[in-house]
Amino acid sequence: MSTRRSFIKISALGLGGIAAAGGLTRMAMGSSVMDTITKKTPGKEKLLHRTPTYCEICFWQCAGWVYKDDEGKIKKIVGNEDDQHCNGRFCPRGTGGIGQYYDEDRLKTPLIRTTIDGKQTFREASWDEALDLIAKKMKDIAGKYGTESMALFSHGSGGAHFGQLLKAFGSTSIAAPSFAQCRGPREVGFLTTFGDIIYSPERIDIRDTRCLVLIGSHLGENMHNGQVQEMSDAIDRGATIITVDPRFSTAAGKSKHWLPIKPATDMALLLSWIHVLIENEWYDKEYVALHTTGFEQLKEHVKTYTPEWAYGITTIDPNMIVETAREMRDASPAVIINPGRHVTWYGDDTQRLRAVAILTALLGSWGRRGGYYQPEKFHLPSFPVPAFPTPKRQPSQVYEGKYTLANEVVANGICDATIPTGLDKGKYKGWIVNGTNLLAALPDQAKTLKAIEALDLLVVVDTMPIELTGYADVVLPECTYLERYDMIRNSNHRQPNLALRMPATEPKYKSKPAEWIAKELAGKLGLSAWFPWENIEEMLDWQLKKAGTSLDEMKRIGVKNFPRETDDLYFKEGEEVSFNTNSGKIELYSSDMEAAGFAPLPVYTAHEEPPDGFYRLIYGRAPMHTFSRTANNPNLTDLMDENVLWVNPKVAKLWGLESGQPVKLKNQDDVISTFPIKVRVTERIRWDSVYMVHGFGHNNPKLTRAFGRGVSDTELITRVHIDPAMGGTGMRGNFVTFITDINNTEKEAEV
Repeated sequence: MSTRRSFIKISALGLGGIAAAGGLTRMAMGSSVMDTITKKTPGKEKLLHRTPTYCEICFWQCAGWVYKDDEGKIKKIVGNEDDQHCNGRFCPRGTGGIGQYYDEDRLKTPLIRTTIDGKQTFREASWDEALDLIAKKMKDIAGKYGTESMALFSHGSGGAHFGQLLKAFGSTSIAAPSFAQCRGPREVGFLTTFGDIIYSPERIDIRDTRCLVLIGSHLGENMHNGQVQEMSDAIDRGATIITVDPRFSTAAGKSKHWLPIKPATDMALLLSWIHVLIENEWYDKEYVALHTTGFEQLKEHVKTYTPEWAYGITTIDPNMIVETAREMRDASPAVIINPGRHVTWYGDDTQRLRAVAILTALLGSWGRRGGYYQPEKFHLPSFPVPAFPTPKRQPSQVYEGKYTLANEVVANGICDATIPTGLDKGKYKGWIVNGTNLLAALPDQAKTLKAIEALDLLVVVDTMPIELTGYADVVLPECTYLERYDMIRNSNHRQPNLALRMPATEPKYKSKPAEWIAKELAGKLGLSAWFPWENIEEMLDWQLKKAGTSLDEMKRIGVKNFPRETDDLYFKEGEEVSFNTNSGKIELYSSDMEAAGFAPLPVYTAHEEPPDGFYRLIYGRAPMHTFSRTANNPNLTDLMDENVLWVNPKVAKLWGLESGQPVKLKNQDDVISTFPIKVRVTERIRWDSVYMVHGFGHNNPKLTRAFGRGVSDTELITRVHIDPAMGGTGMRGNFVTFITDINNTEKEAEV
């Protein structure tokens, strides 16, 4: 069907035919800012030069060194030994980051949507023309609807630059899909219990733990570098690993106990563990008495949540529930119930993470060695700029009273508010999207497309021709993280620390860094006062000198660690601690949840079962890929170029499926996958579920390695259960069945 904004395939005009920029920047080539090492090769010595960076392939942001030869060719990336994120070692994603720089499918020039002979297409544009058009449209939107009608979606370092621009423009609708689609329930669950959040990197003290409990968390597959290293060390020291997962994951293979739980029943297991700890008096009595409130209400609440009750729901043997609770008791307080990432599952996820927080408190693990440490962040001053204008409307107002406990902007809330409904013509008219493919990140693609159709302006800033670029009015080619400066990485960790990213080489083609794009666009919008520095080096040097270092020093060392201000990594024995809650205590019975109209203690809710002939769709991660953003990376596709579908042998026999056989999938709403996926028959998945790695099944042919490889799980996620507390999008309530005649999707295999 023809629409005002049709999908346009990025053609060769945006992907080739433009000469690469040559050489290194003067800043990168200057010997005063670069370390040089000698590498011996047969017959001659070859110089390799290094510059500091921090990785953008995933958002663990490990600091490292980029090595180049005398011709400026990037040869390798390695970890910085002083970095607490990676301890000098990069994961497969990090070392494969070079592939992003050399990927010939990259966006190469600005593109503007146009219509020729009644057909929508893109044409090449200069940066001036593209930014002039964006500025004009933003001014038009501000004049007609208010500056608050612009929104930013971002996932990555560029968000800091575009966020500065949007706040100067007069909007605070700045959303990271990672909140409502990934980590939000854990932050709100712990915030309403401890008065503090988990942060990233997470504050879990794996290196000193004696018991690590993973619930749907796939360390080793979801490659968070420092945590995987610490987990490996903990295993070597004899720590107990307990993995709760319907799939025998890599982590399950390293575990003392694997609990192959029935999907959607995790809350029942958590409540039963709480029951066992209290019933047997296995909780930390001194800690609970000193630091918590609401214990008696909790004790009464969980009386009926016995292991036998949980067995009928979870299929986990009652003896195993008791045994694993005893393992936690024996390790307490050096025990971690890992809150994980991507915890948006069934719509009651904040309550489920509240149960995790309560278990953490009962075991005395918060603020204790081997449990949760107290992170510290360096107080890095911001370059002085004028106060930002106060928007007439805050983003939370567009939710119309929903998601009252959300402590960040809810991306799907912005998306929903963009769609016209009745007399409401939509509260957003312009989106800037940087570093995130919303058609893969947000569930319910049909709703996202409906919102996009209602926009007056969609700007996509990315390195690759992702699916979303096909719907943009303007496409801006961002250079890769290896070609740019970014804001100083300033992360919470055991010690305050700063890390520098600087360009290893000039941007290829006509791509530009986000900081340049934001500053240039600000100038065209009359907002230069909020970008007063001549260039980003000036701004970074100002900040670093305020921190007692300098840009020159950081170019030499890459990472700087600072001593903690106080010796409070862990609570001291018997220390009186004030928590940032209404009571000043750890709230087992949450006053914030109660005041917002939610259950103050977690309650088990049964979730829907698969229809006959359907199986719950479970998706996850692979250690060599990050979401959908690396599916075309030439280095990483060598390691994994498509996803496969894990199917239990009993199910495979029922359907006559064999390993390697391609099938298409159909979900409960009759949505059929665009591409087929190969079956992997394995005992490592329960019979009531199937599993695939997220991020594949791209439909843009210009992604030459990723196009048509495997299935997009997002395409099949059409049923979304919204967490009423904070807006999280529960995506595990979707079910699929098999279509074996992949050339005729109307003809389905008979069971």
